[in-house]
Amino acid sequence: MTELHDLDALTLATTLRRGDASATDVLEHTLERAERLGPTVGAFVTLTPDLAHEQARAADDALVAARRDGTTDTLPPFLGVPVPIKDLTMVAGVPMAAGSAALRGFVPPVDDGVVTLLRDAGTVMPGKTNTPELGLPPYTEPDVAPAARTPWDLTRSAGGSSGGAAAAVATRIVPVAHGNDGGGSLRIPASATGLVGLKPSRGRVSWGPHAVDGVGLAAHGVLTRTVRDTAAFLDVLAVNRPGDTFVAPGGPGPAGSYLAACDVAPRPLRVGVLDTPVIADDAEVDPASLHAVDHTVALLDRLGHSVAEAPVPFPAEDWGAFAALWSVGALSAPVPEDAELLLTPLTRWLRATGREQSGLVFAQAVAGMQRLTQQVATAWDAFDVVLTPTLAQLPALVGSMRDDADPAGDFAAQTRFTPWTSVANLTGRPSVSLPLGWAEGAATGDGAGDLPVGVMLTGRLGDDALLLALSAQLEAADPWSGRVPPVR
Repeated sequence: MTELHDLDALTLATTLRRGDASATDVLEHTLERAERLGPTVGAFVTLTPDLAHEQARAADDALVAARRDGTTDTLPPFLGVPVPIKDLTMVAGVPMAAGSAALRGFVPPVDDGVVTLLRDAGTVMPGKTNTPELGLPPYTEPDVAPAARTPWDLTRSAGGSSGGAAAAVATRIVPVAHGNDGGGSLRIPASATGLVGLKPSRGRVSWGPHAVDGVGLAAHGVLTRTVRDTAAFLDVLAVNRPGDTFVAPGGPGPAGSYLAACDVAPRPLRVGVLDTPVIADDAEVDPASLHAVDHTVALLDRLGHSVAEAPVPFPAEDWGAFAALWSVGALSAPVPEDAELLLTPLTRWLRATGREQSGLVFAQAVAGMQRLTQQVATAWDAFDVVLTPTLAQLPALVGSMRDDADPAGDFAAQTRFTPWTSVANLTGRPSVSLPLGWAEGAATGDGAGDLPVGVMLTGRLGDDALLLALSAQLEAADPWSGRVPPVR
C-alpha cells in the first residue's frame, strides 16, 4: 500500500476528497516526519503545529460536509495538502528571520499575497523552510539554522536559496513547498535534490499586495516531484493584482489551465542547445551535466522536436548588470543599523558593494538588463526553447562554497556553479529544471549511490504553458518517479 508521504500533491488532494484519509491524519504524518527527518536535511526553521492543526480541522469539516452534500468538485483544489512557506515570505504571526541573525524577532503582521493564495487553495502550512541569509547564495548554510542537505547524499548541499523547501519535498516530508527564484533559487535546489523547479515568467505571479517587483529579477513558485503538480500550483499562484508593475503575456492558452496544458502534446518545437557557460566563461562543466543534456537531446529527437546548437547570447562581462542589481538588492534589505555586524561576511560584502553603486551606475545596470533582454531575444529568436545544464557541477559539498574569509571569492565561485540560471531572471523568461540526468555512483556519503543532475529548459516570455507541456512530455518519456533518495 502506498504511504501518504509517497503521494504527489494532486493524488493526495484526491485521496482527501474521497475520504481515504483525513487532513488531520495527513498533518500528523507530516509533522512526525518533519520532526524526525527535517533536522537531518535542514528542511525547516520553524514548525507551526498549532496553526496547521487549526487549518487541518477546518479542512476536515469542509471535506465531510462536501462529501455529505455531493459537492466535492467545488472544494479548493488542494484542501488539506501540506505546503510549507519559505522563510523569506511573510506568514502572519509566524516569526520570520529570512535566514539572518540580524532579523531575528520579526513577526509579520500580515500574510504575503502568495500565502493568501495558497491558503485559499486549501493548503495547510506545517512550517517555514530554511533559507540562506536574505536568500542571496546558491547554498543554504545560514548562521541561524543547520545547513540544508540533499537526501541523496548528506555530505552535499540541497542548493539555495530554496534549499530547505527542496530538502522537505525530496525527503518526502511534504509533496510540494513554496519557494522563490531571483537568480536560480528554485532551479538550483531542484537540480541538487532531483525535483521539478519552475521559475515562471516575470509578471506571471504577483508580488502584491504587500511587496513589489523591484527590477523584476525574482518570481514566486514551488518545488515538486512532478510536472503536473508544478502546473497545478501555477494555476493557483498565477494571479495578477491591481497596480502590478509587470504582467506576463500569454497564459494557460487554449487548454484553459496550466495543468490541462500538460495533457496536450506540444507541436514539434525548435530547441536550441547550449552547454557553454554564459555568465562565467571560466566555469568547468562536469561531464555528468553534459551527459544529462545529451540524454535530453536524444529524448527530444525521439519525440519529434528539432534540435540545433544555440549561441552564447552575450559576453560574460556584460553580466555585470546583474551583479550590480544583486548588490543593491542586498543593500535594500531592511536590516537594523545596529544589527549589521550580525550579517554573514558575504551579505556584508554585497551590501558594501551596493553602497558603492551611484544612482547613475544603478540606472545603467537597469538599462543593461534591458539591453541583455534584447540581445538574448535576438540570439535565441530561432528557438522555442533553449536547453542547458541547470548547474555546471554536481551538488556542492556542504561548506565547500561558503568562504567567510573571502566573500568576493565566494561570489565568484557561485557564478561558476550557476553559469546559466540568472539569464532567465535578467530576461524574465520562464525556466524549469527537470531531473533528467543522473550521476551514477557519485554520492559520497552514507548509502552512496546516484546523484540527480538537472537540465534546464528556458522558453520565451509568457510561454509557461508550452514549457510545462514539453516538460510533461519529457517526464512521460523518461519518468523519474521510481527513483527515491536513501533518506526519506
